[in-house]
Amino acid sequence: MNASRNIAVGKAAGGILAAVVVCWVVWQWFFCRFYVPVDHMAVLTAKEGDALPATQILARPGQKGVLEEPLGEGRHFRNPVLYEWEVVPAVIIPAGKCGVVTAKVGTELPPGAFLAERGEKGIWRSTLGPGKYRLNPVGYKVEIVDAMSIPIGYVGVVTSLSGEEAAEGQFAGPGQKGVRQDVLQPGLYYINPYEYKVDVLEIGLNQVSLTGREGGQVITKGQLTTQNVTMQELSGNVLREQQKKRQDYLDRQQQQATPQQTSLTAPVRSRRGTSEDQPQGAEPMMTPQEGRAFVGTDALATLTLAQYVEFPSRDGFEIRLDMTVEFEFLPRDIAQIFRRYGDLPAVVDKIIMPQILSVSRLKGSSYGAKEFIVGEGRERFQADLKESLAGILQQKYILVHNALIRHVSVPQEILDPIQQAALALEQNSTNIERQNTARKQAELNTEEALIDQAREEVTQETTKLVAEIKAEEEREVAGILAEAERQVAEIMKETAEVKASTTRRLGEAAAKVITLVDGEKARGLHLKVAALGSPEAFTLAESVEKLDADLRIDILHAGPGTLWTDLKSARLSDLGAARDLQEAASPPGPSRGAAGDANGPPR
Repeated sequence: MNASRNIAVGKAAGGILAAVVVCWVVWQWFFCRFYVPVDHMAVLTAKEGDALPATQILARPGQKGVLEEPLGEGRHFRNPVLYEWEVVPAVIIPAGKCGVVTAKVGTELPPGAFLAERGEKGIWRSTLGPGKYRLNPVGYKVEIVDAMSIPIGYVGVVTSLSGEEAAEGQFAGPGQKGVRQDVLQPGLYYINPYEYKVDVLEIGLNQVSLTGREGGQVITKGQLTTQNVTMQELSGNVLREQQKKRQDYLDRQQQQATPQQTSLTAPVRSRRGTSEDQPQGAEPMMTPQEGRAFVGTDALATLTLAQYVEFPSRDGFEIRLDMTVEFEFLPRDIAQIFRRYGDLPAVVDKIIMPQILSVSRLKGSSYGAKEFIVGEGRERFQADLKESLAGILQQKYILVHNALIRHVSVPQEILDPIQQAALALEQNSTNIERQNTARKQAELNTEEALIDQAREEVTQETTKLVAEIKAEEEREVAGILAEAERQVAEIMKETAEVKASTTRRLGEAAAKVITLVDGEKARGLHLKVAALGSPEAFTLAESVEKLDADLRIDILHAGPGTLWTDLKSARLSDLGAARDLQEAASPPGPSRGAAGDANGPPR
């Protein structure tokens, strides 16, 4: 009974546990689960916990309110009874940008300070570079601004906006407010615009070009195109901001003074007709209300001038100059120039143009009107102007390279007589030069005739020398050929003699060989004949030697009886023919027969 009850209780407990697990999984998966997508974050708000102090905005673990740390990308599980969440985009700073953070949480700043360090409340001094950041939007505000891109050919002059004021006439040091001595070279910088102000100024050559009463222009360096699209766009933004600042300066100057009191204006070419002071048919003049000081961003930037160079000569005539002054700001001096005078328009307005007008009037008043028309006087005035202008502006850290006089305008009543006199002098010089030219032409014709005569003489002499050299060469060649033939004949003669001697010696040797060989052969034959006893025996022996070695002689007896019976017991001595051969071979004498009987017949 108890066992059955225990089993039933166990089954019930297991079922309850399984139901609890299933409910917990369903609760977690369907009610507590949420997903934070890419480039987003989740801001959590705790519904339970300790209350926040009055000065605290973001809650820490265990406190009630918006939690300081947001959740990153991915899957998360939070109890909806205890928490609320909101998925918001993360802070993404693209390339070429930086983030300026304003913290709403942290410790309070010291009195007088407006830039905060991390952990303090206020605008952070440091910036955020390109990247992705999870900063709680309740406690932090991120302002995305352009990074500072200093274009090629420019430098950035830095003005510190925080700290104590620097001493009068001194550069700002660390922690001080004012213009800093170190400048930014071309490149990309992540600068807090609330901490530093950066002004870009041109380095290298700039021009002030003056064109009489029509005014003039300051031609500055334009933006250089690069292959980096982001850097190109940022540099363009920086230069447009520079143009805007310069335009604001010009507008303020125009409001403070009349066009006759300021040298810089912001005009463009008028489209509504000509000015009253301008000659009929000339290009329309520019007025301060009709445009901007700069044109283009990728071309040369042009700043228009309203002043012109005009002064009385030594003899009281009014002189107007068209001139161009080329000047340069060196990188090492550009911060000093900016601290003292300001941006390029201010430098031109306050320093360069007043010095050009002052030096031109001072130097020009010591020259007569005629000297500005005659070449030597004009060149001397240009050299004096450049030397004086360069010396004065060098003391103000501005380097002058050239001061060129392009055109000089003098009154017509003095210009006509001077021009007529100059034309008469030029005509006289022209006639003299024509006479000199005619004389030189005659001399030239004479010299050309002499040259032709000398050329003909040289040609004939050359032909003669060529013929003589050719004859001499032919003679030498003929002599060489004759000598060669003689030497060949001598060699052939010697060769024939050698061949004859060789043939004779070869014949003698062959004859001697034949004599020796045949003599020895004859001697051998004589010895053989002597050994055999008679020539007939020698002849028979020679015949026998020449017989075939396999030759067999069968001798048939022709005596009484039958052939077959006699052949079995027949001997050579019994045959009549054999006896005749023995007698012929035996030497003469009484013992020949006995010797033949003793040896028996040959077989």
